[in-house]
This record gives sequence, C-alpha cells and structure tokens, in this order.
Amino acid sequence: MTPIELAYRKTAVEGASGIGLLIALYDTLAGDLRRAADAERSNDLEERTKEVNHALLVVAYLEEYAERGSGGKLADHLVAFYKSLRRKMIEAQVKRSAELLQEQMVQVLTVREVWQRFEPDGSSFSPEAQEWDRSAVYPNAPPVRHEHSASGWSA
Repeated sequence: MTPIELAYRKTAVEGASGIGLLIALYDTLAGDLRRAADAERSNDLEERTKEVNHALLVVAYLEEYAERGSGGKLADHLVAFYKSLRRKMIEAQVKRSAELLQEQMVQVLTVREVWQRFEPDGSSFSPEAQEWDRSAVYPNAPPVRHEHSASGWSA
C-alpha cells in the first residue's frame, strides 16, 4: 500500500460515519483484490496468498456485521454477496486466475458506489455528482459497468 493510500484510509476512518467506515472496508477489500491479482500476474504466490487471506478476513467481518444487523432483505442480499465473493476468491486461487480476482474487485467497487450514495455528510457520490474516480486509488481497475449481475444483489 502506498503512502497516499494509507493517508487516504487514515483520513477516511478518523472522521467517518458508520457508512464511511463501511466504505473504507470496501476500499481495503478492493485494494487487497487488486494487489492479489497483480501478485498472481507476477507469479508471486506468497504475496497473492497474503492479500487474499486479508481480503477473506475483511469479507468475514463484513458478513458478520450484516448478520448482526436488523436483518431483512438487504442483509440477506449482502450475506449472499459476501458468500459468493468468498467462493470466487478461493476459486481464483485454485485456478490461479488474476482475471477472476479482478472481476471480484469490480463487484466490490460497484457495491461500494451504492453505499457511497448514502454517505450522510453529502460530500460523497450522489446520482447528480460526478462518478467517483477510483482510478486514482485503483489504477488497474476496469470501468464499472452499471448492470445487475447474476447474483441478484441490489440495494
């Protein structure tokens, strides 16, 4: 992680609302997946494993948080998304697929953008605002396509 990314995360967490903290976790998860994909492309299995393991911890935390909440359809969809994400990360490791890791990063960034619309301070993404420029933090990220995936997740 670069010093700029660390400073961004520290600043985001220090003054963040609950949703802001959730967004920071999604940023962490997307960064883990990007670094894991890069490590896979470089044939650095130790680094890939380290990044995927950290990503799995973040997913477990997010899943547990969703399950502890008030429940409902949103929680059910999130838990299903996290379970699918975990399966795909493990599949990517078994298949040694940087592309599959990259696809999961795009899914995480898509969900992150949905959460960002609900940021209470009004300074984050809204339908009227410009789309968040994730290329500054995730330079290798492909553009997010705003279409529903087969997982059926929606907010």
